[in-house]
Amino acid sequence: MVQDTLNLQKSDRLTTPLASIITIGDELLIGQTIDTNSAYIAQQLNTLGIWVRRRVAVGDNREDILAALREESLHSSILILTGGLGPTADDITKPLLCDYFGSRLIRDESVLTHIEHLFEKVYKRPGVLLERNRKQADVPDNCTVLHNPSGTAPGMLFIKEGVIYISLPGVPREMKDLMQTAVLPYLEKNTTRPYIFHKSILTCGIGESMLAELLSEFEQSLPNHISLAYMPNYGMVKLRLTAKSNSATHLKEELHQLAQQLCALTAEYLVTDQDISMEALIGQLLLKQNKTVATAESCTGGLIAHQLSTVAGASAYLKGSVVCYANDVKEKLLGVQPTTLLQKGAVSEETVIEMATGAVRVLQSHVAIAVSGIMGPGGGSPEKPVGTVYMAVSDGERTITQRLRLGFDRARNTHQTALFALNLLRKFLTAP
Repeated sequence: MVQDTLNLQKSDRLTTPLASIITIGDELLIGQTIDTNSAYIAQQLNTLGIWVRRRVAVGDNREDILAALREESLHSSILILTGGLGPTADDITKPLLCDYFGSRLIRDESVLTHIEHLFEKVYKRPGVLLERNRKQADVPDNCTVLHNPSGTAPGMLFIKEGVIYISLPGVPREMKDLMQTAVLPYLEKNTTRPYIFHKSILTCGIGESMLAELLSEFEQSLPNHISLAYMPNYGMVKLRLTAKSNSATHLKEELHQLAQQLCALTAEYLVTDQDISMEALIGQLLLKQNKTVATAESCTGGLIAHQLSTVAGASAYLKGSVVCYANDVKEKLLGVQPTTLLQKGAVSEETVIEMATGAVRVLQSHVAIAVSGIMGPGGGSPEKPVGTVYMAVSDGERTITQRLRLGFDRARNTHQTALFALNLLRKFLTAP
């Protein structure tokens, strides 16, 4: 089944609230910290039918933050801020919000009690609580305090001229907790939103532009309330259909029918009609078939096994990996024949077949995947240029192979190889 994200509202008119996300901190602007908060907040708001109009990053500068608040409040009815709520001098958000909303800081006793509990019982910090930590209980007197269960900085909610402002700590774990326990429930209760459904499929082996050409007529035929989005990433493209309406009647079925058409049109490249990653899909297949997998990796250096291990519960089916860059390791650990390496070379179909069957035997797995290639920038030859990769999947009896000719830099060649190797494993597991 295609996964759905559903939001129901009893509204007779189609209203899509617009939101802006403002992230605060010099570390974001100089690239010292990667902004993952905005992506998470945007995803969560979208599940409620709230469209994120803009994401804005500003440094620890009072005038820049105030300018962002003024500008975004002209166009969005919901503003969510993260960052600047810590105990150090560069955390200026609370005094700034007092000026913006015409309030003054007061000490919230419930927040202070929570901070004392954290330092004494959870963090187990010795000594007297510092005044700078106590000051984290200071909040504007006209805000609604949002309890932060996992940190010392509370969230704060304001309403000004019909616009909802929510300030959250920048620590991702604390921000996520507050989003789930306070922000989303509040917005669900206090905003009018349309019904929204999403259905996604995953394709592999076709580029975004070619896919768009393939789906041109389909996309043009979509009704106004349904849109198609392309999300490419390392040789894969996720396709997401989004339906939005003030009535849920027949909307889910309509989207389901369109998703089936989409699957049929992309059948040659279709990986899954579930909104999951390639490695999660492979985990599902292995568990369903009660099989285990191992990897024998030369050019990918263990990346394939790493990708598989990112899925919770992978220990149920991932036996292990042999990273065999050197030819003598291929020989000694996997049993690749010296004559194969001498006559065919380390980057050859014959070598990866022996690597895969050797991994099945040595690691005692039901199936194994092996890869060997030339990632670049050097090491190529006229017969085997940079980007040449061979891969094999075998269970000891049945074996399938594939050759790649990649044309990217070393890092992308490596990631592409891991992806296509996983896709080859998927094809092996789903073959009739």
